[in-house]
Amino acid sequence: MENSLPSIPAKRYFTIGEVGELCGVKPHVLRYWEQEFTQLRPIKRRGNRRYYQHHEVLMIRRIRDLLYEQGFTISGARNKMQELAQAQKGLKKDVAESNGLDPELLDEFDDAVEQSEGRQIYELTLESAQRATPLQVTSSLPSLRRELMDIRDLLSI
Repeated sequence: MENSLPSIPAKRYFTIGEVGELCGVKPHVLRYWEQEFTQLRPIKRRGNRRYYQHHEVLMIRRIRDLLYEQGFTISGARNKMQELAQAQKGLKKDVAESNGLDPELLDEFDDAVEQSEGRQIYELTLESAQRATPLQVTSSLPSLRRELMDIRDLLSI
C-alpha cells in the first residue's frame, strides 16, 4: 500500500493537510498520533499551526504502515517505534566507535538537539558524514549558516 502513496516533495516544512495527503491519513488522526507517539513532535508556530519536517513525514508513514498494513495496535506500534529508535542508536554508536568518534559526545549532541526548540532540524546521516571531505564541509558552512539564521528567525516569531 505504501507504494501507492505520493512521493515526498523536496521541501523543508509541510502543513498538516499536506502531510495528511502524503501519508493517506486525516489531520485529526495525525493530531491523535502526536499524543500517542512521543517521537512525533512537529514544530508549532502562530495559532498552534503544525509544521512537519521530512523525517517526520517518513515517521508517520512508518506508523501508518505498522497500524494499517501490519495490524499493530497503538501500543504495539509505539513499542516497535521505540525498538527501531534503540536499534538506530546502537548502530550510530557502533559506527561512531569504528570511526574513532566518542559515542558519548554524539549522545550529548543528540540530547542538545532534541531539547532545543528547533530540534531535529537536520538529520545527520552517517553515510554522508563519512563521505564528506574537509573541503566539502568547509564549503557548505555559508549555506548552513544561512539556514540556521532562517531557523532562528522562525523560532523567534
